[in-house]
Amino acid sequence: MKQSLYMIAAILFAGPALADAHLTATGDAAEGEKAFRQCQSCHVVQNADGEVLAGRAAKTGPNLFDVVGREAGSVEDFRYSDLMVAAGEAGMIYDESSFMAYVMDPTNYLREVTGETSGRSKMSYKVRKEEDALNLYAFLAQFSDQ
Repeated sequence: MKQSLYMIAAILFAGPALADAHLTATGDAAEGEKAFRQCQSCHVVQNADGEVLAGRAAKTGPNLFDVVGREAGSVEDFRYSDLMVAAGEAGMIYDESSFMAYVMDPTNYLREVTGETSGRSKMSYKVRKEEDALNLYAFLAQFSDQ
């Protein structure tokens, strides 16, 4: 009985820490900053005060501020593809693994998440190297509350 109570207490206290563990970045943020140069022609990282933290105020893609832990297709006033919106509705949240899979093959990943066989992502660029995707996630995680 005592062991069960200790086990339950341990799970309750560890729960919040484990819940966010999937959002932890394992890449190299400095290398991710270099890789972000490929992204800044379409994306910006701009905080709520309007301060540009990374990029050049591009508006083609959505703002990547606070992307870690965000539901896919949820930046207000951005016109996403129907497939991206469907992915968000299906529960896609940007954690390290989903972010990496998405940036390495956007359309196919969204089709996999949604089960759709048609539709496209608006992001045509693909990150070629897994290491670059991992580092990009680490870089963007710096600008997230998660």
